[in-house]
Amino acid sequence: MKRIKCLIPFLTLILALFLQMSCQQKKEKASYLNASLPVEKRTKDLLRRMTLEEKIAQLQCEIGEVEGKDIITEKGIGNLAVILRPYEARHAAEKANRIQRLAVEKTRLGIPIIIHDEALHGIVGNKGTSFPQAIGLAATWDTELVERVAAAIGKETRSRGINQVLSPVLNIARDVRWGRVEETYGEDPYLTSRMGVSFCKNIEKQGVITTPKHYAANVGDGGRDSNVIHFSERLLREIYFPAFKACFQEAGAQSVMAAYNSIEGIPCSANRWLLTDVLKKEWGFKGFVVSDYGSASGIYSDHHTAATKKEAAKQAIEAGLDVELPEIDIYGEPLLQAVKDGLVSESTIDEAAARVLGAKFRLGLFEKRYVDPEYAEKINDCPEHRQLARQAAQEAIVLLKNQDNVLPLPKEIKSIAVIGPNSDVGQLGGYSGFGMKVVTVLEGIKDKVSPATKVLYAQGCQLERTALPPIATENLIPASAKPGIHGLKGEYFNNMKLEGTPDLTRIDRQVNFNWESGSPDPKINSDQFSVRWTGKLVPSQTNIYQLSITTDNGVRFYLDGKLLVDKWYDRGPTSDYVSLKLEAGHAYDILIEYYENGGGAVAHLGWNLKPKEDIEIQEAVAAAKKSEAAVIVTGIAEGEGRDRSRLELPGLQEELINAVSKTGVPTVVVLINGSAVTMANWIDRVAAIVEAWYPGEEGGNAIADVLFGDYNPGGRLPITFPQSVGQCPLYYDYKPTGRGYDYVELSGKPLFPFGYGLSYTKFEYSNLKITPQKIGERDEVRVSVDVQNIGERRGDEVVQLYLHDPVSFPARPVRELNGFKRISLEPKEKKTATFILTPEQISFLDAQLKRIVEPGTFEVMVGSSSEDIRLKGSFEVVSR
Repeated sequence: MKRIKCLIPFLTLILALFLQMSCQQKKEKASYLNASLPVEKRTKDLLRRMTLEEKIAQLQCEIGEVEGKDIITEKGIGNLAVILRPYEARHAAEKANRIQRLAVEKTRLGIPIIIHDEALHGIVGNKGTSFPQAIGLAATWDTELVERVAAAIGKETRSRGINQVLSPVLNIARDVRWGRVEETYGEDPYLTSRMGVSFCKNIEKQGVITTPKHYAANVGDGGRDSNVIHFSERLLREIYFPAFKACFQEAGAQSVMAAYNSIEGIPCSANRWLLTDVLKKEWGFKGFVVSDYGSASGIYSDHHTAATKKEAAKQAIEAGLDVELPEIDIYGEPLLQAVKDGLVSESTIDEAAARVLGAKFRLGLFEKRYVDPEYAEKINDCPEHRQLARQAAQEAIVLLKNQDNVLPLPKEIKSIAVIGPNSDVGQLGGYSGFGMKVVTVLEGIKDKVSPATKVLYAQGCQLERTALPPIATENLIPASAKPGIHGLKGEYFNNMKLEGTPDLTRIDRQVNFNWESGSPDPKINSDQFSVRWTGKLVPSQTNIYQLSITTDNGVRFYLDGKLLVDKWYDRGPTSDYVSLKLEAGHAYDILIEYYENGGGAVAHLGWNLKPKEDIEIQEAVAAAKKSEAAVIVTGIAEGEGRDRSRLELPGLQEELINAVSKTGVPTVVVLINGSAVTMANWIDRVAAIVEAWYPGEEGGNAIADVLFGDYNPGGRLPITFPQSVGQCPLYYDYKPTGRGYDYVELSGKPLFPFGYGLSYTKFEYSNLKITPQKIGERDEVRVSVDVQNIGERRGDEVVQLYLHDPVSFPARPVRELNGFKRISLEPKEKKTATFILTPEQISFLDAQLKRIVEPGTFEVMVGSSSEDIRLKGSFEVVSR
């Protein structure tokens, strides 16, 4: 008997090995593992082998650490969110390989996982190449350049083991108050379509799924993000749908993200017309639909179109939402029960799972699931990609003003003042990587000028009203601490609801953190975590204090049990202030609750000291007076959850510009931003204005190249700059009005129109040819124009073609972009720009929303911006 008992562990091991070998043999014989078979056949074979729970698992996603847990091995998981972000390329690749090995070797069916992250202008990861933000890429008006940038992003992304990017943003930025304008390609559907196709096609070529977002139209009244949309079907189809359709049908984008907002009261994540009728049936989309982060559960918790999570799951899955991101909620037990209760058919689950599995087969994940860590380390932020980033930043720069040709500056200038809150920091914009070397404007100028040039630096002011100086650790006593210990007790949770037992407890000497996209600690998620800080605040002196609590995303701040700040929702980095009298030596109970939900992590507790703004501006003025020129580098406060009600430069930046310009020193303003600013208070006082957007890691060098003439700026505005916030929304392709366009105290004209941009040289247009002059409804039109550089410098011109249908029913816009080409010309060189107008471009939606080419005369306008039309012609469509 003892001998038999001793043999039991051995026999158990033998049986387990036999079962594992048997399972492996079955998998090897399975049709779904035969790479020579069609995707549809492999998908069908795999689905018939799966349990209901395994199918639903393919529709799920997890965020946070998975190694060492049974998340994968229990029943498999379809997707993983941003888990590789904190790691440099080699380590990310190694971790991705370990995760895929778990999925393939430790699950019954060996289904690999799709790992995703963001990549608007470079993979959001440690030491990936950061290219100019999307709005800057649009400002290049150079689709070939965007193709090269996308290919580089795709290579870096795939090398890390990431299979899907939640990019690009195809929303149309018609209201510049919206905080996410920076993430878009601007206000025009044609420009956005061309940029989006270039981006998606060339990332998909690298074996990475692209996910155009946010479908659809997620900026509502007042320029507010994800507000309810009340757009007609005509407006959606004419303006907000074309770029999505182009990216699916032309570029082969394999995924799409449903937006947070509702359209006419129906949440996008539960909108069958959007996700099935238009997307899948009308456009023939074969990929899979993902939710925005939390938008699926938002059906229940935010829009309240469902009374229970089970009902929300039913609404979402039957509308056509295939995958819930970023973690399991309504597509967990609620969806499983909805199927078991007969509310949702298993065939509906099969259809959604088939879309996810089909994408995995098309990617080749079943055959080539592992990546090479050595290659990942070699390709990420390599010299070639840094050089491409510099070229993209150069091409993105738009010269808005250049009075008396003050630019370019001479490299031999004796002295120059570099001033402003963005002059010595590397602003990359939203959804950016980190850890790479970012060249600042100050560094770029120092490297550019003569060694004899004296470069004077002064910050001048903060970017905006910022957090007060951090409360010193001596004034903080942690909860339940021994005497003599200072700081606050921090309890960290790997969830956003402060639920359960803390995953980490420690004493934080101050609340003064900027984790960016990293993690507070290896034990804590790099995204979607929460913290509770507790203890005592003990002032050193009696006074009326101003306290600031600055966070990215939600915060609640209590003092002596009183709730002073309650901002428990997603937002960008924002400071909240309270003023109150505090007594010296009194120990006030302090409680801070905070959660982080993507886009960087900031937590800061400060209190007031004497303001230094006046001193900083005086220092900047003093630096300018000692210089032959002053460069002021400015910016704005924007981003996800940071919509603007005012468009002027925030903080004391306008006061800084005016103070420096009053010295009489030629003043150049450089804008580092992602959306329009108004300039009424200072535009006439400065000599030059350079729009650099968020220029990426090589931005400082590219800006210096432009300032000192090594590169002639040729970028053009992809958005309209209004004179005043009261003009918003303002865009170039408006339809004829029955009245006027002006206000009582202001013209309806923009400050700078769509397509605008200056150069250090001049271009002449001639010889417009339109052939044939008469066409049928199915014919194409060829338009050509000669462009000559009549100046003394090499430069780029963006030739823009606009169409106008002067008599139509319904009425058409006064002009619509239908073609553009960026061309480089040496002095006196002439080139011909040629465009082909297809029937699709000439067509429009009639009164019944049917696409037609209407007989009649069409005006062709060719020029350097939407309002700088150099040549006009026409052609006629005749019925045949």
